[in-house]
Amino acid sequence: MTARPNNGFADRGIFSATILLAALVAAAFLASMAAGSTDIRLADIFGALLRPDDSHAHIVIRSLRLPRALAAMITGAALASAGAILQGLTQNPLASPGILGINAGAAFAVVLVTILFGSGSLHLYAWSAFAGAAAAAVAVYCLASFGRGGATPLKLTLAGAVFAAFLGSLTAAVILTDAGTLDQVRLWTVGSLAGRQMRHVIAFGPYAALGLVTALLIARQISTLSLGLDVARSLGQRTGATRVAAAATAVVLAGSGVALAGPVGFVGLVAPHVARILCGADYRRIIPLSALIGALLVLVADLAARTIVASDSLPVGVVMAMVGAPFFLYLARYRVRR
Repeated sequence: MTARPNNGFADRGIFSATILLAALVAAAFLASMAAGSTDIRLADIFGALLRPDDSHAHIVIRSLRLPRALAAMITGAALASAGAILQGLTQNPLASPGILGINAGAAFAVVLVTILFGSGSLHLYAWSAFAGAAAAAVAVYCLASFGRGGATPLKLTLAGAVFAAFLGSLTAAVILTDAGTLDQVRLWTVGSLAGRQMRHVIAFGPYAALGLVTALLIARQISTLSLGLDVARSLGQRTGATRVAAAATAVVLAGSGVALAGPVGFVGLVAPHVARILCGADYRRIIPLSALIGALLVLVADLAARTIVASDSLPVGVVMAMVGAPFFLYLARYRVRR
């Protein structure tokens, strides 16, 4: 009789990693609210959250730093979860909302809506981001499907990079034709948390939460799909329905993150790989760990922009690019060698 493998140590290790990541996110969240042009004590932070008054410290926390920290967490978790889904869906370790052009599509759509309607409803921005992200995803998949072999991981990566560059140039050209729009979205188009208010968090946060809950519900199917279409079909999975549900969930998550903080790059690439190192290939674990790691990455990147560089106007997307670009080059070289 063959003994069943004991996964107790592995489960305890993953549980410990989850607790540690949650603690790091909480610490980064508090540090984000404490640090800035004026340092604020922890006692004042907890006072502003639990017993707010009209003091200067409490006003700064509740009106400026709390919305910004929440926006960083939501953006990081949404983009990281979207990247994990896309990597499982396409079986492509280089897949992410930024590299596949989904972020660029969402950003272009939001800029168009801003030019056409000005400062409209925040929900209009959210739905335009979803539409732009979905259109970009379909366009990249169609481009990658041409030729022999269909939409292979390499062709998806190349098509996404080309399409993202095209949309980025088109977005810049559109913005330059409208000075008012340029002032309004100049920092946002490269990924920025500057000026985020609680109304933005309240408007876009529920969409990200809905996407994350859906991702967790279909995580088992994504794990099966990541083994390949033939394997998934042999296990009785309805691959077509699963792929549509996974793609739609990734679009909602990426669109939410872009609508909130702009097209912050590389979060959806780095976080899932770190999560995979910690927990293996099960997407029931990869997705929640990716969300925690993504939230931590964006919080730390924004904190670095505001403390090391000492500037509220330095986009968090620039800081993430400094970290993510070398990681992407390393990952691409590793995959080529394999």
